[in-house]
Amino acid sequence: MKELTVRQKQILDFIQHKQESEKLSPTLREIAAHFHFSSANAALAHVQALRAKGVVKNLPGRARSLQVLGWSDLEAPASRQPGHFAGRGPNAGEDPTASGSRIVSVPIYGSIPAGRPADATQAQEGCVLIDVDTLGIKATARTFGLKVQGDSMIGKSIIEGDIVIIEHGVQPRSGDVVAALIDGQVTLKTFVLQQGKPYLRAENPRYPKLIPQEELQIQGVMVALVRRRK
Repeated sequence: MKELTVRQKQILDFIQHKQESEKLSPTLREIAAHFHFSSANAALAHVQALRAKGVVKNLPGRARSLQVLGWSDLEAPASRQPGHFAGRGPNAGEDPTASGSRIVSVPIYGSIPAGRPADATQAQEGCVLIDVDTLGIKATARTFGLKVQGDSMIGKSIIEGDIVIIEHGVQPRSGDVVAALIDGQVTLKTFVLQQGKPYLRAENPRYPKLIPQEELQIQGVMVALVRRRK
């Protein structure tokens, strides 16, 4: 099942059970309560990972629309799955109507705090079109976008309202900007290794560095930044 962790498989089973028994998908708070997470952000991080791995999806414009994909969906080529890319080299996810550039559609999986870690709400915000040639990236089935909230990353020219393009499953290097789950809460920060010990650094002197007390999970590494014109 696409390299799910034990916890991700448990959450996937819980979502499926709720759908079968109550005909509704669980909310983030219900997932957090069931698994005794300290906040809904921990549930959000796991759900984002499941989305990035292509085993769940949302129906745009509908509340509580999280759906577990069937085995036939999981085994289908990624090019047939909405919001995902075929992973066939530089043409993956290409917009056939584009001329002279490769435009791909990247799903946006809600918002991420670029400030002090705080509870976030689940939101399906459609997709963002990006020119992979201009950005110099290769979109895959694990590429997704998050809308930035807060000002803790202004030192790297990441401001509120920007969309960070995240690649799930990439091993971070010291200095990379990452979407991370730290002690049950999600945030966008710079990943730092100091004497072999990891912590998260804000790029704004108003914010302290974040040293994990219990857990630090990297949900993905930022590979590009999109600034929407107002």
